[in-house]
Amino acid sequence: MCSKQCRSSGESKKITFEKQWFYLDNVIGHSYGTTFEVTGGGSLQPKKKKEESTSETKEAGTDNRNIIDDGKSQKLTQDDIKALKDKGIKGEEIVQQLIENSTTFRDKTEFAQDKYIKKKKKKYEAIVTILKPSTRILSIMYYAREPGKINHMRYDTLAQMLTLGNIRAGNKMIVMETCSGLVLGAMMERMGGFGSIIQLYPGDGPIRVATACFGFPKSFLSGLYEFPLNKVDSLLNGTFSAEMLSSEPKDNTSIEESNGIVEDKQTPEQDTEDPMTEAPDSSHPEDQETMEVVAQGPEYKEPKERGSKKAYIQEKQRRQEEQRKRHLEAAALLSERNADGLIVASRFHPTPLLLGLLDFVAPSRPFVVYCQYKEPLLECYTKLRERGGVINLKLSETWLRNYQVLPDRSHPKLLMSGGGGYLLSGFTVVSDNVRADATLRCSTGTLESLKTEEPAAKKQKCTESGS
Repeated sequence: MCSKQCRSSGESKKITFEKQWFYLDNVIGHSYGTTFEVTGGGSLQPKKKKEESTSETKEAGTDNRNIIDDGKSQKLTQDDIKALKDKGIKGEEIVQQLIENSTTFRDKTEFAQDKYIKKKKKKYEAIVTILKPSTRILSIMYYAREPGKINHMRYDTLAQMLTLGNIRAGNKMIVMETCSGLVLGAMMERMGGFGSIIQLYPGDGPIRVATACFGFPKSFLSGLYEFPLNKVDSLLNGTFSAEMLSSEPKDNTSIEESNGIVEDKQTPEQDTEDPMTEAPDSSHPEDQETMEVVAQGPEYKEPKERGSKKAYIQEKQRRQEEQRKRHLEAAALLSERNADGLIVASRFHPTPLLLGLLDFVAPSRPFVVYCQYKEPLLECYTKLRERGGVINLKLSETWLRNYQVLPDRSHPKLLMSGGGGYLLSGFTVVSDNVRADATLRCSTGTLESLKTEEPAAKKQKCTESGS
């Protein structure tokens, strides 16, 4: 969570996260990484670090073979624990009483005791740590809680996409993604506000819920353009015109260009049902609760509260005109056909997308396509080999295993991810037909130049014949 976002939309607002509710008023002014404790009334107070005394020796057993988990080792009942909570006793004291009333705690090994304490602290201690949003944190969160909203893209696969796509500052990138804006946000973070990104979106408008969570400054959004996917064919055929955009519904909005927060750019129809902030898997309440900080703010009001109806209509028309200008700017950038890379990560079949969008990429530039399954990428691989114009095609899948690294307990974790998706990558080159046309024009010009030059007359050598 970002402190600047909290200042604009989190004050005096109830936040629900992991079955815990609190207010973010006291967070303002503290640095990232600060740990807070949820006190009575949902107030957050900075937690003081306590020095652990190393002189005390823990009483522990040698092994756990004689411990029987029959549910009778704990003397405190659920009613007793609830009574302690009602009295306002902190979670740390509750954990200490659980340890004292456990008949098997001292018989456990030291490792088992640490595991027991960690488990109870997680259950009874209400602690919140404010972290700066990053690609790694958001991708891990999405993959663990709502993987369907990012097409089951694992965080190491996203890192491979950024590396294979050569995402760096100053690039001119094209991205087509339906991962709630996570891939777009990762590219913007990697580019650091330098360069330009053209996002192609299906439907009425781009979905940038995850992008809003990054909290990018306004300067980052100046190089971000969007263009409707259904107008790409007309752009390739040369039949695109500004009048084609005037017939589009412009009631949608992408992202508030102030701090990456979706604010009052929405229309009254979107107050009840907003297609911009709901991905196809929008039936999950937990993810919506975590995004509550950036979804709405106190300045989000009904049109009547924001002013008269006439002023609201004028403001709406002004924003529609700005959106139309941005679409025209994106069309001009695409028409140059000199993009530095292409990233595709959508729920649609990758073959028609990639074959159509490769024409906008300059030669000797990388492209990366993500898909949850390998069969569509195999078909795409075959079509690209038949089409030509690409080299170094690779279809890969990353293998990930997490390790537990602790003193005397370092080992691979028992559970691991079964798969994080597949990647098809390669580089664009000048296709054979274009090269053949250029060679033919060159040879034709050479022949014409030879025809215009009259060859010099050759002198015949006369042999003298003896008389």
